[in-house]
Amino acid sequence: MDQHIAEAIGRPDLIRLDDRLVCLRFETMKVVSALAAVRHLLDTGAVRRGDTLLDSSSGIYAYALALACHRHGMHCHVVGSTTVDRTLRTQLAVLGATLEQMEPCDDLKLDQKRRVERVHEILAAHPEYHWMRQYHDDIHYLGYRGVADRIREATGTDRLTVVGGVGSGASTGALTRYLRGAPDTAPPGGPTDTRPGSAPADVALVGVQPYGSLTFGAQHTSDPEIIIAGIGSSIPFGNVSHELYDTLHWISFDAALSGAVDLLRRHAVFAGLSTGAAYLAARHERDRAPDRTVLFIAPDTGHRYTDSVYTRHREATPLAGLAPRDIADQAELALPWSRMPWNRTPVAASEAVSGDGVP
Repeated sequence: MDQHIAEAIGRPDLIRLDDRLVCLRFETMKVVSALAAVRHLLDTGAVRRGDTLLDSSSGIYAYALALACHRHGMHCHVVGSTTVDRTLRTQLAVLGATLEQMEPCDDLKLDQKRRVERVHEILAAHPEYHWMRQYHDDIHYLGYRGVADRIREATGTDRLTVVGGVGSGASTGALTRYLRGAPDTAPPGGPTDTRPGSAPADVALVGVQPYGSLTFGAQHTSDPEIIIAGIGSSIPFGNVSHELYDTLHWISFDAALSGAVDLLRRHAVFAGLSTGAAYLAARHERDRAPDRTVLFIAPDTGHRYTDSVYTRHREATPLAGLAPRDIADQAELALPWSRMPWNRTPVAASEAVSGDGVP
């Protein structure tokens, strides 16, 4: 029996959509990483019960951190994006978290930069606060070990492809490291099934990005609708391990909308916009490799996308009419959908500096 609602919310469902396509569906995925991160900080003495935990968020992590703080008797302070909606603001208030929300801004890149600047101002005034640094501290990998174990039991790791929005890099990076089981790429705590000298499992990783995100070099492009909040970035993230990714897909808002609508219509899975993008990429990867099982990550439900996505379901393009443009270089990127081999290429150390200026 769970001891707190956060434990239930963080437990994902594995749904087989067809013989080679699997959906890893969360109610709120980042609860997994926030719970484990806070527990680790308490266990190691980095923080104590009653301390204040601080971070910036576009929405999902704010809720996750508030739940983790509620579970462990901590205070929570969030610098929130303009995208934080009324429902989430109300939940945070009732949970006892404090929220500073950025003023309305059409440019989500500027919004992200302003949030980081505000975090620094708060830390200067309150050095006793602990900054969670969800984008840069790899303690956020820890919570995915149990999830990887469930995937391994359900699908195995022989010819498995994992597809997901990159975002902070924690979910796709941690799951892939644990599933591959390679000792030299293990997150804190290490994979559960690694033996000295064992070979990494055959697990491929496909990352999904919005246009305009600099994480994989698409900052020179733009999407007239919106940068898909949560899976892209306007600043470098320390938790993104570029060398883990085999393939990248850049997907526009319109294409992601079509994917989300099709997922609900065809499989009755009601999920967010980034899930629609991951589903689109996963279907394509499944069709390209008939010998592989493809698992895609659905990090949240579709409720906060009802007005912006689902009420526009008649605008959705049938998926048979969508296909990526295969490119060899980011200079060839074009909307609505581009695909490029990444081949586990690391980035230069100078490019991997975190958004707070710390490598």
